[in-house]
Amino acid sequence: MTETAAAPATKYSRVLLKISGEALMGDQGYGLHPPTVARIAAEVKSVHDMGVEIAMVIGGGNIFRGLQGSAQGMERATADYMGMLATVMNALAMQAALEDLKIHTRVISAIPMDQVCEPYIRRRAIRHLEKSRVVIFAAGTGNPYFTTDTAATLRANEMGCQAIFKGTKVDGVYDKDPKKNPDAKRYDRVTYDEVLQKHLAVMDASAIALARDNALPIIVFSLDEPGGFRGILAGQGTYTTVHP
Repeated sequence: MTETAAAPATKYSRVLLKISGEALMGDQGYGLHPPTVARIAAEVKSVHDMGVEIAMVIGGGNIFRGLQGSAQGMERATADYMGMLATVMNALAMQAALEDLKIHTRVISAIPMDQVCEPYIRRRAIRHLEKSRVVIFAAGTGNPYFTTDTAATLRANEMGCQAIFKGTKVDGVYDKDPKKNPDAKRYDRVTYDEVLQKHLAVMDASAIALARDNALPIIVFSLDEPGGFRGILAGQGTYTTVHP
């Protein structure tokens, strides 16, 4: 009988992972890049294998962004609903990638569409998490004028998550874009109020305020760093914590 290595200890038992839709398109300028979706799914599996319960919220900007549609003359509410539908497409793609890795996954939509995913029922969603299923929340809050950042913070609070993990292109929060400014300063820790006062690019103001009101930490890390998600949960890696 062979012994299996014990999973590293982590202070978080239930987390929400928020990623942008653009994270799924790889080097393409639009849509889904299946190898990139598979790579992110493998990162999620590595954390799931630690015994951590995982909820996810994925944006829709790789397919349609409501604000851009509104800026081009489309009615804002209609544009936002179109963006919500884009998040459902991304959630289904991630579900397929996770289930290829034998991870039981449920897509739960704030806009009912029973033929492709479940409607949002809070107690049922919590039960899925308790049964070690990955739960992907789609269609935002179901309301226009709210971003997927706000939806992620709302769902994290409703599910009793202990932290939001925000996967980005950089390894934390900077005072300006580090890709354009070599002298950009990275923060190890920053408060919610500092994020709002300094207009730091973490999440939109509504999401930050909701996290602050419920003392929900936000951990910003690079999704492009292999093993980064698991590493942070194991107490390693580079990231920024947004805290009370």
